[in-house]
Amino acid sequence: MTSQTQKANPKHRKFEGMQIINPHAAGIDLGSESHWVCLPGDGSVDDRVKEFKTDTPSLEELADWLSRAGVTTVAMESTGVYWIPLYELLDARGYEVVLADTRTVSSVPRRKTDVLDCQWIQQLHACGLLAGAFRPGEEIVKFRSLVRKHTVFTQTAADWLRRLQKDMDQMNIRVHRAVSDISGATGMRIIHAIVDGERDPAKLADMRDPRCSLSKKEIQRQLTGNWRDEHLFNLKLDLQTYEYMLGCLSELEAKIRDLLAGMQKVSEPPPPPASRSKGKQMDKRGEEPLRQALHMMAGVDLTAIDSIGVGTARTVLSEIGPDVSMFPTEKHFISYLRLAPGTAVSGGKAIRGKKNKPQLGSSRTREALMMAALSAGKTQTALGAYYRNVAVRRGPGIAVFATARKLAQYIYRLLRFGKEYVDIGVEEYERRNSDRRLKALRARALQMGYALISIEQPATN
Repeated sequence: MTSQTQKANPKHRKFEGMQIINPHAAGIDLGSESHWVCLPGDGSVDDRVKEFKTDTPSLEELADWLSRAGVTTVAMESTGVYWIPLYELLDARGYEVVLADTRTVSSVPRRKTDVLDCQWIQQLHACGLLAGAFRPGEEIVKFRSLVRKHTVFTQTAADWLRRLQKDMDQMNIRVHRAVSDISGATGMRIIHAIVDGERDPAKLADMRDPRCSLSKKEIQRQLTGNWRDEHLFNLKLDLQTYEYMLGCLSELEAKIRDLLAGMQKVSEPPPPPASRSKGKQMDKRGEEPLRQALHMMAGVDLTAIDSIGVGTARTVLSEIGPDVSMFPTEKHFISYLRLAPGTAVSGGKAIRGKKNKPQLGSSRTREALMMAALSAGKTQTALGAYYRNVAVRRGPGIAVFATARKLAQYIYRLLRFGKEYVDIGVEEYERRNSDRRLKALRARALQMGYALISIEQPATN
């Protein structure tokens, strides 16, 4: 056999082992009290591996040690929040930092020690076997931090509002029955009067808004209860805490607006919402300034997509950012959002009753789109018709997931290509869906050796 034949036959190729792709790569194993660092090279473990504490001066020493060793790229695991200070310090120093997922690094069984861990990370990174996790730009990271804190305070404020209602329920003061929303102007006016010492149901009922559906007499009955001192004291503390949370939310919203003002991509505000009802809801909630700020930051208006509100658009842009070019296709984007079907496949066939392991990606964006998909099912739009069609065939759970995936497709196309969303309407969607079903039936019948013949229905008088 000639040497040329040996080169052509892959069986005769010599295996050269794992090649070094990143010769100047270091590996770091993170911990709460110390970090273990492994340098590249063939020296002894004592020369290549070193432990550093997690205080800021020690992190500075770590970066200096890497610089003296000629390291240009570093890999570390995304362990808790311990990676954030070191990641930001190394990134500011100009190192290429690869943030690898913990499950990916630890998928190969081995003895678990800190020294071996950092050596293993260094070896994998040197051979180019670690893929870095997605992390948006610095401005988006700041935006994301504020939005996440805003979400925490919003959830906490809602919890304290429920405590307010519980305090009043224990006194049989049914403010939530007297008004539709206790957090509204009328509800908070009545609660403040109770905390300030007002006990007369008639005077409390006089604070009703003229537009309230219940009469003054009906509201007066709902505001008659037993005034116990311990419940009134708890009500006072809960009200103070709730209003403190609202104050924190106001400060966060102002900070977010200031940050977005420095991230403007376009100077012109977006056109008014195509849906008048959607625009009225935004005005009622005071979300129009934020909608305009998000549009000028992203260059597109995500709220133009049905069921995508200002809150959902803020979550998407804070977690992903307006630049989605790092995702080559919309399927990569959908997979990152954990909205790709999780069907296990073996030998090209789906395995029933078995699902893949949980996908890695943005869970906050996924949850926001799932909530938007749930609300889409109640709308008279093509998206709502799609949700209801899937819900009839597969159930509401699959319908929410599929509609969220559809929303992710629209978001990607709008951010990547500027492709505007157009609602074709319920009737047009039903017509296209009927045509697709008919085409599939004809193909299936032809495959079985039959042909479909249309029958004209008799006209009804």
